Amino acid sequence: MVKRPFSLQQRVLLASGLGLIAATYGLVRLAYGLFLPDVQRDLGLSSDSAGWISSGASVLYCLGALGGFLLAARLPRFLVLAAALVAGGGALGMAAAPDTTVFGSASVIGSAGAGLASPALVRLVAEQVPDAVQGRAQSIVNAGTGPGLVGAGVLALVLLPDWRAAWACSGVFAIAVGSVLLSASRAADGHRAGPVPRSGTPARWFAAHRGALAVALLFGAGSAVVWTYGRSVLVHAGASVVVSVSAWVALGLGGAAVVVTARWTSRLRARTLWAVTTAAVTLAVLTLGTVPQWTVLALLSCAVFGWGYTAATGALIAWTTEIDAERSSAGTSMLFVALVLGQAAGAAGAGAVVTTGGYPASFVAGSAVTAVSAAAVLFRRRVRAAGGARSSGCTPPTPRSRRGERSRCPAGP
Repeated sequence: MVKRPFSLQQRVLLASGLGLIAATYGLVRLAYGLFLPDVQRDLGLSSDSAGWISSGASVLYCLGALGGFLLAARLPRFLVLAAALVAGGGALGMAAAPDTTVFGSASVIGSAGAGLASPALVRLVAEQVPDAVQGRAQSIVNAGTGPGLVGAGVLALVLLPDWRAAWACSGVFAIAVGSVLLSASRAADGHRAGPVPRSGTPARWFAAHRGALAVALLFGAGSAVVWTYGRSVLVHAGASVVVSVSAWVALGLGGAAVVVTARWTSRLRARTLWAVTTAAVTLAVLTLGTVPQWTVLALLSCAVFGWGYTAATGALIAWTTEIDAERSSAGTSMLFVALVLGQAAGAAGAGAVVTTGGYPASFVAGSAVTAVSAAAVLFRRRVRAAGGARSSGCTPPTPRSRRGERSRCPAGP
């Protein structure tokens, strides 16, 4: 008889954790671009203002992630509660918004829920899932963005043009799944003690993350154009509501596919996975922005983007775990902050380019930035190899299957 990798309690924990990521990211934070054309029509929101709202949401996400950085090691369940209430309340506020000011404010506030959720779940999984299946468990939970986007797309297909009802459903779901996760994590308390974080955050720890921080910032900036204007570019190209929303569903299905590919991706070192996934995103952004009128290709591009983006965020979790497993929740917060700060800048920049140069120019610029984030890892690795890492006695980074052991190689990608 084959032994199952997860107990029943752990399965409930992972399912509800995936659900909270689905709610805070897929249904609340990232669904903004899905419903944007309908919100613009009803509330008179300009493309430029829409970009600034997306930027503000990214900034508040960073504040939420900062709270996760400080509290995840000690109070992960408190962060789960806060994430569910903030994301749910923000979505309900958007549903009831009478004008652009209230809608924008609720959207910005709701985005903080995703920033609170990620580090809390990294910590809960680290505490309550055995080391042998840590990589797979983290990948499963982090893949919740995809199902959330699929759910948002289904809501759009069923409810549009009533975007208010869709946001209301998302808000209720966020609060409900947060309650289930709180119950599941309480039931699983005491399964195993996670690593006790060291006191302080020495300069060497930050220095070890400098390469990951740089590429996360670039990747966030380049990918922002899809999250903000992914559906808008299709509508502008003449796509029907069904086609444009189906593209968003395809994006979510691509993200959900990370669960299926987790067995393969968990065997790759974080930097290798980063290069593969960001290269996929680069191609998807370029294709979607330049030939949005080709329906089949646009749908395929959205699916590839969804997989690449979600798997890339998983690579960041693996990257910080390889550097220092004891501070993986804090490292996740820091890297996700960098990624979303990049999104804040990218969303504002994309809005300005759309206004002056149109959608194709904005998407081409975004793909160029994501390409740099992919190439930087490969270039740095080649430079290090030329410098004779072996002769220095360096021990290469451990595979993800042994990522609890820290590398003795120099820091950086």
